[in-house]
Amino acid sequence: MRQPDCVFCNPTGEAVLWSDAHCRVLHLADAKFPGFCRVVWNAHVTEFTDLDEAARAHVMKVVAVVEQALRRLLAPDKINLASLGNQTPHLHWHIIPRYRDDAHFPDPIWAAAKRGGVVRELPKDFGSSVRKALEAALR
Repeated sequence: MRQPDCVFCNPTGEAVLWSDAHCRVLHLADAKFPGFCRVVWNAHVTEFTDLDEAARAHVMKVVAVVEQALRRLLAPDKINLASLGNQTPHLHWHIIPRYRDDAHFPDPIWAAAKRGGVVRELPKDFGSSVRKALEAALR
């Protein structure tokens, strides 16, 4: 069920890397955090436990495959996984490659910057590589 005021139920301008009937993987074009992806459950549910067991397993597999692809492609120092939903109560996960020299490390990306961060370029095949990893894992 869609909610009229939900940005995930009514997306505009999303960069979708991959999707299926249940969820989609988005790439957020954020120069400070290259490779920042989000996995969004398509139906409007608020909590992880609103999903049945099979749906929970599916979405967590998608999150894990995206994390693994980011680690392989970008070699970050750490991957942050977050499912907050305080401001947007629609089930979604943030998958954020982190580096010791980013502006916020070791704090969350939503904290105040501690320093100027290093700017990194994504590989030219970033989107297609993440998509191929998902397609291979979720056949």
